[in-house]
Amino acid sequence: MLKVTDLSSRDIINIVDGKRLGPIKDMHIDPNSGTVNAIVLQSGKKLIGIFGFGKDIIIPWNRIKKIGVDAVLVEMYPGEEVAHQDGA
Repeated sequence: MLKVTDLSSRDIINIVDGKRLGPIKDMHIDPNSGTVNAIVLQSGKKLIGIFGFGKDIIIPWNRIKKIGVDAVLVEMYPGEEVAHQDGA
């Protein structure tokens, strides 16, 4: 079984370009089925490590390719990211 806290401590790495995308901030869960539809990553710069600026990145669950011990590998090509304003 995998817990949300297990995922939140792992690096999210895009296998397309090898970049770290940021920590998991939230998840989108289907209330009817209870399945995770997407992970939400915090994006943008931080001021004094507290306040985030910019947009969050939504990665659909089907773009997650591997959940490892230390990292979660995703496959996202440029322009595929679904972003929404923080707090929206």
